[in-house]
Amino acid sequence: MKANEIPMKPSEELFNLIKSLTKSEKRFFKLSSSLQSGEKNYLKIFDAIDEQEVYDEHSIKKSFKNEKFIKHFPSEKNHLYKLILKSLRSYFSDNSISSILKQEIKNIEILYNKTLYEECEKFLKRAKKLAFEHEKFYYLFELISIEKMLLEEAFEDGKFNRSLDDLIEEEQMVIAKLRNLAEYHVLYSKVNLAFRSEGYTRDLNTKNIIDEVSENHLIKSKNTALSKRAATICYYTQGFCHSSNNQKDLSFIAFLQVKSILDRNPTLRGDLIKRYVRTLYNLLKIHIERKEFRSAFKLIEELRALEKNDKFSSIDVKIRIFRAANMAELDIYDKLGEFEKGLTLIKKIEDQLKYFESNTNKEHLIAFYLKFSVLYIGINDLNKSLYWVNKILNDNEKLLRQDLYAYARLINIIIHFELGNYDLIEYLVKSTQRFLNKKKRDFDLEKLILTSIRKLSKSTNREKKKEGYIVFRSKLEELFKEPDNRIVLNYFDFLSWLDSKIDNIPFSEAVQRRHI
Repeated sequence: MKANEIPMKPSEELFNLIKSLTKSEKRFFKLSSSLQSGEKNYLKIFDAIDEQEVYDEHSIKKSFKNEKFIKHFPSEKNHLYKLILKSLRSYFSDNSISSILKQEIKNIEILYNKTLYEECEKFLKRAKKLAFEHEKFYYLFELISIEKMLLEEAFEDGKFNRSLDDLIEEEQMVIAKLRNLAEYHVLYSKVNLAFRSEGYTRDLNTKNIIDEVSENHLIKSKNTALSKRAATICYYTQGFCHSSNNQKDLSFIAFLQVKSILDRNPTLRGDLIKRYVRTLYNLLKIHIERKEFRSAFKLIEELRALEKNDKFSSIDVKIRIFRAANMAELDIYDKLGEFEKGLTLIKKIEDQLKYFESNTNKEHLIAFYLKFSVLYIGINDLNKSLYWVNKILNDNEKLLRQDLYAYARLINIIIHFELGNYDLIEYLVKSTQRFLNKKKRDFDLEKLILTSIRKLSKSTNREKKKEGYIVFRSKLEELFKEPDNRIVLNYFDFLSWLDSKIDNIPFSEAVQRRHI
């Protein structure tokens, strides 16, 4: 290696894949491997990686320095990666409805090509029944196409058991449901993309997208969903639109409809697991905002209990449950001013994040970091609070949840104000103003917070500073009459913070006094 060359970081793809495996998936992989003959160097690599908490390729190479396979380690890693994927395909082949239907269609095609039409028809009826039960319209369309070919063969054989017209009518019904479902997916994608980038809607362009979807006849009108699957995405999109526009009561009704449909149809729920978990989390958030904490804790228990269900055992779903349940519980402690309880939970979450972090998406991570930072302000551990907010600010993500990045900057200023770093406030205010201008998030509320903090940081007289807090609070209250502005209170309770300054009491006491 040349002196100015930077060594390439070893790929962690294999490590991440192995760490994502459940105990049963690992057991299945090893069992499958035991049936193969010959030397199995890949199992040695598998075990070595599985034992590591953090990927360390150097130590693995050192451990196997006397083994021949270590000379071509990259190809061995690649071979192992493919074997694990092959094992997972086999493992899930009997679990996924889509996998089962794919296999059934393949079996039907084989039987058809061998002119075993009677056997073919038996498989076809069974597959169609399964596809109808799970509302798998794409596979139904494919099965009906095969059925039409079978019907032609029957006609040529002088058998007229079913009318072609009936089959064509059935096909048109399936196409209509497939098209209907696709249209709902497009609408949901528009809303989801807007929210993933901007968060709750305060930006005019984002509001226009939400309003456009809300006014679409498929969302606005009744009985436009042609299937239960389409109905869940219809109500979910409604809930998303109402939530983005801060219409919590309407949002709650819509998400409750999603939960109700999926609870009544366990087969469909098993196929829409992620939507079900997201729905519970959205209901949780509304319970918390309504201060219905008993109902929220009950729903958190329901959410965590899902992990005992085999359908909810995949690593992806476990991460979603982990995030939803823990974020909701942290939110409750934040709203109740029970920051010490929040701190206890944070320590548990940190331990779990070591396992989940590589599989957790960035939006969820920054949401956790932001909540951690706020809770540490609550117990006045400002250095720890600064540590977590800096993990967000040191990230250069330009497209994801710009509302979270904006609130992180505001909370960063609060932390430095609390630390007495008044010389730094001027710089932080200016840089935050530039950020908000660039992201078109320089709303009146954000402007008020920045200008007020700047003035307060320059005030040295205790009485005048208290007057400044009172004026700041009064102006905030005025702006909070606009529902859109109250969104900021989901991230930091500025009113209770100002109360703590005005009345010279702990922040936790101010929160408890205002909310309980």
